[in-house]
Amino acid sequence: MKGMIMGMIGRLLFFLLCLPLLAVLLAACGEKERETRIATSVRDQQARPPVEEPAPELLSTQASFIEVSQKVTPSVVNISTARTRSTEVLPPFFEDFFGEFFRSHPPVQRKEQSLGSGVIISADGFILTNEHVIRGAEEIKVKLSDQRVYDGTVIGGDPRTDVAVVKIDANEDLPAAVLGNSDDLKVGQWALAIGNPFGLDRTLTVGVISATGRTNVGIEDYEDFIQTDASINPGNSGGPLLNIYGEVVGVNTAIVASGQGIGFAIPINLARLIADQLIEKGEVTRGWLGVSLQPLTTELAQSFGLNKIGGALVNQVFDDSPAATAGVRRGDILLTFAGKEIRGVRELQLLVASTPAGKTEILEVLRDGKIIELEVRLAAQNEGSAPKIAAGQSRGLGMTVTSNAAAPGVKVVKVDEGSAAAQAGIREGDVVLAVNHEEVKDAAAFERTAKKVTGSKNVVLLVQRGQTTLYLAFPAP
Repeated sequence: MKGMIMGMIGRLLFFLLCLPLLAVLLAACGEKERETRIATSVRDQQARPPVEEPAPELLSTQASFIEVSQKVTPSVVNISTARTRSTEVLPPFFEDFFGEFFRSHPPVQRKEQSLGSGVIISADGFILTNEHVIRGAEEIKVKLSDQRVYDGTVIGGDPRTDVAVVKIDANEDLPAAVLGNSDDLKVGQWALAIGNPFGLDRTLTVGVISATGRTNVGIEDYEDFIQTDASINPGNSGGPLLNIYGEVVGVNTAIVASGQGIGFAIPINLARLIADQLIEKGEVTRGWLGVSLQPLTTELAQSFGLNKIGGALVNQVFDDSPAATAGVRRGDILLTFAGKEIRGVRELQLLVASTPAGKTEILEVLRDGKIIELEVRLAAQNEGSAPKIAAGQSRGLGMTVTSNAAAPGVKVVKVDEGSAAAQAGIREGDVVLAVNHEEVKDAAAFERTAKKVTGSKNVVLLVQRGQTTLYLAFPAP
């Protein structure tokens, strides 16, 4: 019995002595198994990259993108704005039922915040951005690439081109971007966008110039957009569009929400023209020709002897206007302005608006099958630019109205051809009851309300036509 016990103790001691060795063997097996199952991909003499020598063109392009990003990013800023909005206590649906119980309560004040981008255009702190980025802002914060934050001051904004200038005081020279020449852009050139999409600071996206001279997009009054497939998202607005040299060739502005790879930028030549005026005098003064225009259809072009659709047809010449003084007549087709071909009404409007008041330019006109040249000296758009109207009438939103003594609202007596109001379906004889949900009782009230909505995104009119009441909407002028 004693022998059996001693034998069991001996075996137990042997087993305990072997445990550390067994553990080492098992660990080694596990390590060997891990080494067998997981292949390392560290670049060394044994594991080389799949492509050891990429094409020199790819390396050169990649190096160019990196260099542009490194050198221009310090000039790109993040712009955050805050504004206070009043909201009703009740939604409109409940107002009819419970409104009388809540009318004594003041509207709720709610603070709205938004993000955008901008680019420093001078060492003393002037920043170029979109007007819609800073529209209505009560507080503006500008964050630099080194995370410093400054209060921003609006120098001026132009809603008709969506260009604005903001100023910060940094007490030191800031890294200013270099502005290029957007007139030299070619379709197919590289395009790089830097901005803050969805608040993601200084994001770089790359694409090409998809098109230039895009008009009739319906975003702004004066359009000459660069189209690009470089990704532009909410928050990119106001940031720079760059060429491969790192020069700013555009200001990123808008996207087509229903499509991918379709973004628009304001050409830097136009943005710089507006910014210079805003910095110099805080407002924009545009040239004015004094004509009412309509686009040419295929049938109209053929009837005037044109073999292609181009130019702009004059359907009215305002009295005492630069066009009248120059000899422009109704029925003339305007072909070129200042040596530049007129492809349509919007392009001519932009060309004229971009020309300083008082400057004389050559206008090429097709009249009775002959091409003639006229010298026209432009006036300022805000000086005598509106046609004369009769007493008791008012103009605004592309129409002339008169007080409607027999009933509420104002009666439309004239609609400007080619205007947004005409395209939306406003007719002579319509009675406008409200503008953007604000009732208008007479011509004076209509004019005041029309001025208030200028620069808004859209105008909504409540119109009475015979026995029918309907809403009509169109872009604000």
